[in-house]
Amino acid sequence: LSQLASNPALLITVILTLGVVLVNGWTDAPNAIATCVSTRAIRPKKAIIMAAVFNFLGVLFMTMVNNAVAETIYNMVDFGDNYRNALIALCAALFAIVVWATAAWAFGIPTSESHALIAGVTGAAVALQGFSGINAGEWIKIIYGLVMSTVIGFGAGFLIVRLIGFICKGMDRRKTTTFFRNAQIFGGASMAFMHGAQDGQKFMGVFMLGVFLAKGQGNVTNFEIPIWLMILCSLVMALGTSIGGYRIIKTVGMGMVKLDT
Repeated sequence: LSQLASNPALLITVILTLGVVLVNGWTDAPNAIATCVSTRAIRPKKAIIMAAVFNFLGVLFMTMVNNAVAETIYNMVDFGDNYRNALIALCAALFAIVVWATAAWAFGIPTSESHALIAGVTGAAVALQGFSGINAGEWIKIIYGLVMSTVIGFGAGFLIVRLIGFICKGMDRRKTTTFFRNAQIFGGASMAFMHGAQDGQKFMGVFMLGVFLAKGQGNVTNFEIPIWLMILCSLVMALGTSIGGYRIIKTVGMGMVKLDT
């Protein structure tokens, strides 16, 4: 806290980073519980509380086990040796993410702050350093993740639904309803947990990048995430989910696809 008071640049960086974590909580995290709410497996208020809790747990516990995602985000760009300009560029990227995510939330548009974060930070680095500011070895991991998650998610979803439909074809629906409702709740909680594990680390990686730049230590490559930062990001993301999640739930679970209730 004393460092924040004596370093305005660090204070602004921290506020903007927490702002991004907050808007991620109300735009990205609710996707995890959209389906179980739209099928009425769980009431919206209970689902939002559940998502907030499991996002918190995901950020906290998975980061304690392995912070590799945070390190990838931290190392994906090089802002150069002018730490003042680098910090300005990073803050500009974070501010743009907050504005975009807030606008998307206002219209009920589900967005990925992971994509916004990667694009914003990369664009800021390119503005300062050109394309040499991109660390290709780390950036390619992110591209793999974005592409593979879309392809595998679509393919696995299609195949699993077909398989379940085949297995349960002759069963009495009244006997399977309770099982599938509970399974949806379990799935929503699991997705919220893993959302926290992934997205929480991404923003903590940027948080640490901003802290080191503000201190003039942009050449740090390995770091440990302090427990207080894990708890802080967990709480802020959970807060975002609890105060703004329903608009996104309505769009994803009720407007985008038709699900049986």
